[in-house]
Amino acid sequence: MPTTRRSFLKAAGATAIVLTAGGGAFVLTREPTAATEPWRTVSDNYEDPRLRALSYAILAPNPHNRQPWLIDLRRDNEMLLYCDTERLLPATDPFNRQIVIGLGCFLELLSLAAAKDGYATETEPFPEGASTERLDDRPIAKVRFRRDDGVGPDPLFRHVLERRSNKEPYDTARPVSDSTLAALQEAAGGGVTAKTTNAFDRVAALRTLTWKAMETEMRTKDAYMESVHLMRIGKAEIEANPDGIDLGGPFLEALNRFGVLTRETLADVNSTAFQQGLDMFRETTGSAMAHLWLKTKGNAREDQLAAGRAWLRINLKATELGLGIHPMSQSLQEFEEMRPHFDTARDLLEAAPGERIQMLGRLGYGPKVGASPRWPLKTRLRKI
Repeated sequence: MPTTRRSFLKAAGATAIVLTAGGGAFVLTREPTAATEPWRTVSDNYEDPRLRALSYAILAPNPHNRQPWLIDLRRDNEMLLYCDTERLLPATDPFNRQIVIGLGCFLELLSLAAAKDGYATETEPFPEGASTERLDDRPIAKVRFRRDDGVGPDPLFRHVLERRSNKEPYDTARPVSDSTLAALQEAAGGGVTAKTTNAFDRVAALRTLTWKAMETEMRTKDAYMESVHLMRIGKAEIEANPDGIDLGGPFLEALNRFGVLTRETLADVNSTAFQQGLDMFRETTGSAMAHLWLKTKGNAREDQLAAGRAWLRINLKATELGLGIHPMSQSLQEFEEMRPHFDTARDLLEAAPGERIQMLGRLGYGPKVGASPRWPLKTRLRKI
């Protein structure tokens, strides 16, 4: 469950000002800069081209910022990608579908980074097979690196370090053009169908769907508490665990210090903090100026990886176009309380029998936002 500094400031601005009055030194030192260091230390200095590519791949978008990738580099010119099964989301993602999509984002960014360096990548998904119910210890993919003078940078690669999932409210006075939507659809690549809309009535219906689905997630105890447990509040928590849902910056940390914004208040459905969260998401979902969704012909694990690869490319294209993109796929989740919204999403997004809607996102023009925390690359290398 993403949360933004701007929205909490709007909801509790007067309180924040009072609590931080006279605390200038505190305010100036609370940005968790160490947690975003991987964005500034992508390296072309590694001798091993796999490490050069991986330093970019770890910046890929992924659900709840769990960063579930584990990499085995024991074989020359090859890597095995595993899922860290301690980083799954059993309440909101019971079949690990969304986690696999995040791993697909990782694989696409890996390939783009390798190509920038003159290496082709050959990816074999699930070389030992995969369960459709739960991920296990078998590898997600085997990737071979091969030097190829015919391989060069994809134009989308130049936007990797500026890519963000922009979770802020968007400018409702600024429409998203048909040509912009067409460019996003084209960026998806093959194997996945990307659809978009900026039609007023359809956007209105999807605003309602995404809001109701978010409210259902927040009012479903196990699903919501999965998010609450992953909240990192303030600089110390974010830098100790640079994953999950970061609530950082001086104002939010001040609210935390004075007991206004804590995991306990956020977990209490009768609290002001919980209600402010609901209000925030109503504003966020209601500011969508267009929507984009991805469909696959089936729902095999390979389809889910392909959807992730397409989502990564669309994110980079949105960055190129100066457009905000924010995953709002709560209605696609498979837990029982979400079923009514799941069915509505299939109807609104015109899923044919057998097709699977894999991703749904809102689009619009929003403010500039910072990078999400990331674990350093060395922590994601598998130790055998």
